[in-house]
Amino acid sequence: MAKKYFGTDGIRGPINGQKINGDMFFKFGLASGTYFKSQKRRKQIAIIAKDTRLSGYTLEPALVAGLASAGMHVFTLGPLPTNGLAMMTKAMKANLGIMITASHNQHYDNGLKLFGPDGMKLSDKIEKKIERIIDKDILHNLSKPEKLGRVKRLETGTKKYIKILKKNFNKEFNLRGLRIVIDCANGAAYRAGPELLKSLGAKVIAIGVKPNGLNINKNCGSTFPNKIKSAVRKYNAHIGISLDGDADRIIMCDEKSNIVDGDQIIAALATRWKNKKMLKGGVIGTLMSNFALEKYFQSKKIKFIRADVGDRYVKEKMQKYKFNLGGEQSGHIILGKFATTGDGLLVALETLFALRKGKRASDFFNTFKKTPQILINIDVKNKNIIQNDEVKKQIKIAEKLIKGHGRILVRKSGTESKIRLMGESENKILLSKCLNIIQKKIK
Repeated sequence: MAKKYFGTDGIRGPINGQKINGDMFFKFGLASGTYFKSQKRRKQIAIIAKDTRLSGYTLEPALVAGLASAGMHVFTLGPLPTNGLAMMTKAMKANLGIMITASHNQHYDNGLKLFGPDGMKLSDKIEKKIERIIDKDILHNLSKPEKLGRVKRLETGTKKYIKILKKNFNKEFNLRGLRIVIDCANGAAYRAGPELLKSLGAKVIAIGVKPNGLNINKNCGSTFPNKIKSAVRKYNAHIGISLDGDADRIIMCDEKSNIVDGDQIIAALATRWKNKKMLKGGVIGTLMSNFALEKYFQSKKIKFIRADVGDRYVKEKMQKYKFNLGGEQSGHIILGKFATTGDGLLVALETLFALRKGKRASDFFNTFKKTPQILINIDVKNKNIIQNDEVKKQIKIAEKLIKGHGRILVRKSGTESKIRLMGESENKILLSKCLNIIQKKIK
């Protein structure tokens, strides 16, 4: 049975729309608090972090009220990267952690990402159980007055997160002599990103660090990589780091101002980890991973397996096959040795650690030449349009044309009202023709 509220990465949608409003956030808090309270853990604690969207001020109190009404004690951390929330959930031995964010979406969207006591995103099974509680009568789950939860703000979240990140590297590790540009997308890492790099001795040029509630991801961050490209060139930086709104994605830029996407970062780290005998099993990618990445791993005798799109599904396959590296082209990269979910700052540190002996970023990322890829996002009212017989017929025609020359992927977005088309082929003219066939019919 399909999920009613949760998508591929939590719950997300337009603010004050059907799912994302104060009333629903009270219900989400009450339902998730009720579920985790039933797990009979000694502590009844929930912690909440958020990105910088203006709507966070309206949604957080409703969520807190729902959790406290379920009898959960709540700690709020303020703006913090998603993996910072995951790490803190585990460190504080909390029942659950909730991140209020719509990730790379614009300010008019918001949502939730939920983490269990192990710092892992919730499984489909648990999300469905929480959904069933959401739809029950509220009075079923309200606590008695003496059992209500208490609420406290923690101001030390950023410092604790930075301390956890740095513990993964030896004490001698520093970034002295490096000029680094970091674009924090006016999002959750606007404090943690520059503070972390400065604490290691780097000269930091920080952009996207002036959030006003409405400018998150706006012409900046990992979905707008030209910003970091221009800044690296302007400041003659050694490397550029570009994060998204909740800092679980990273896109990088080398000293020659070449954009480096998630596939290229994964290839470079996997190669290094294999040489250092740190790579366990192989690498998990997704259906969107570039075909040339797969070929590159074959040439290096590194196992490569594709998962469904979404870093949660990447992590599930990493666990299943006992791999310690996986990720997506979009920049969600999971370093299983250190973290349970994607973390842009952690990936940046691991990359910078590899460059600490003077290696140039352009040399480190020089692993494979990407197969030309076209990505098209189509706004739709109903994502089930791809089940329409006429649309399916055009998809088959396009697949028949490209067969032997490339591949096409048509899928529903798990986070937005969009159909995503992806095609790969060395024959760009044929590829464009095939994608246009599908795009025309959907539109």
